[in-house]
Amino acid sequence: MSFGLVLLALSTIAFAMRVSPMIIEMTSTGTESSARLEVQNLNQTRLAYDVRVYRITYDEQGGVTETPADEDFLIFPPQGAIPPGGRQVMRLQWVGEPNLRASQSYYVAVNQLPVQLDPGATPEDVSGQLQIVYTMKALVVVAPPGATPMVEAAAARPIDYRPPAPEGVPPPPTVPGVEITLRNTGNRHAMMAGLRWVIDGTSESGEPLQQIFTPEELNRLIGVGYLAPLDGTRTFRLPVETAFGSGPIRVRFAR
Repeated sequence: MSFGLVLLALSTIAFAMRVSPMIIEMTSTGTESSARLEVQNLNQTRLAYDVRVYRITYDEQGGVTETPADEDFLIFPPQGAIPPGGRQVMRLQWVGEPNLRASQSYYVAVNQLPVQLDPGATPEDVSGQLQIVYTMKALVVVAPPGATPMVEAAAARPIDYRPPAPEGVPPPPTVPGVEITLRNTGNRHAMMAGLRWVIDGTSESGEPLQQIFTPEELNRLIGVGYLAPLDGTRTFRLPVETAFGSGPIRVRFAR
């Protein structure tokens, strides 16, 4: 979720919304070429919104590039206003290329719009208000029917893993970790956090060592772990309980 701020002064008018589901998987043809997205207004004021679509691509380190792509979807209604506590269900219809070669991923961004302030308010009232507006993004992936991922671990090695720290906070000390590069040669994306990762190798003393990551742990560490198709490659870094040694490290995936 990303946030935008429109600063008008010191007191706060707060707005909040919920978008669900946050991940939608569709096909480029057939009954699954349409989906629904619900926006809920959680606050006590009217929620005005509009919707924008961005095609997204990932680099090997997980960095995201967004490109406007409203033309690939028909969304109804594309904008509106939701009363306090109300809900709005939007229909998403794929209208892009029906014969996709491989999966394509998008953000559908629901943008809260600033509301018109009370026309009867005095200048002093207006200058003492702060509007906080939100943008929430659902990940939408469109794949050709019958597409399948083919994921392999291209490389794995031990590293010193530094846990993330909030901005402005000194970084914590490093802990043992592992760096794993995955490659997807299939024509369908893969959500790697939905699997168990089983990592086998040897410890620094040469003893057999295994580390298992559950989907719950992976969601916390890497998000959904999106891996693009057609030789999509991403490198993931994970903390481990015991350091791996310099021997080979094998990675396999299980449901």
